[in-house]
Amino acid sequence: MKYGLIAGNGRFPFLVVDGAQRQGVTLSVVAIQEETDPDLNIKCEDVVWVGIGQLGKMISFFKERGVSKVIMAGQVKHAQIFSGAIPDLRMIKMLWGLERRNTDALIGGVAAELAKDGIELIDSTFFIQDHLAPKGVLTRRKPTDIELNNIEYGLYIANEIARLDLGQTMVVRGKACVAIEAMEGTDATIARAGELARGKLTVVKVAKPDQDMRFDVPVIGVPTIQTMIDAGATCLSVAAGKTLIFDRAEVLALANANKIAIVGSEKET
Repeated sequence: MKYGLIAGNGRFPFLVVDGAQRQGVTLSVVAIQEETDPDLNIKCEDVVWVGIGQLGKMISFFKERGVSKVIMAGQVKHAQIFSGAIPDLRMIKMLWGLERRNTDALIGGVAAELAKDGIELIDSTFFIQDHLAPKGVLTRRKPTDIELNNIEYGLYIANEIARLDLGQTMVVRGKACVAIEAMEGTDATIARAGELARGKLTVVKVAKPDQDMRFDVPVIGVPTIQTMIDAGATCLSVAAGKTLIFDRAEVLALANANKIAIVGSEKET
């Protein structure tokens, strides 16, 4: 069985490569010129760099290496696809056939194109299950009653937002919505909330009701906690079993040092 990786931005691709290597698996990697960290060349021997619209080149690379299962890891900013990137013929045909061009539709279209050539897009956490958030309180400090009320309210609203594929994060204060994620991402949403209502903020990050673990999996990391500190946020709720925590030891150490509570919520209400 040969595995491939479509690498977007951030730490996610590096963690997948490390996880695969621990299991004795060498990945064939497609790196996105507009997104992927160049240091991935150091970690991997078999890498090809493609433009964001070069779907045909990506698929040909996997076929040449006999890859039958592919993981997609790391964000490719939605806006990049419409920022002047020149698509190849295969990408044009894929885009032309989509009824919508939201995140699920775009990545689902790529998955369908891979499948036409016998390549299966699999769970992006396949090699890094140990990075998924467990259920319960993860930090030394537990959420206060006020924060628990914010989480309950936030889960209800954020779940509706995620169902509509508008975002997976919202920020709450006093059971009122301060900020809702759109295209800007989790950390930018938290920063915006801090500008609107600094202090006593609760951040709620959910998975979609029928989260497809092949792509767009919720992620938090050290930058998330640092942004919370800057914004005056004191509590973070994430979807247990469906949210990846990058650099968990560092995340929890930073949260504990700043008395931020982090909890894994198993069920959105």
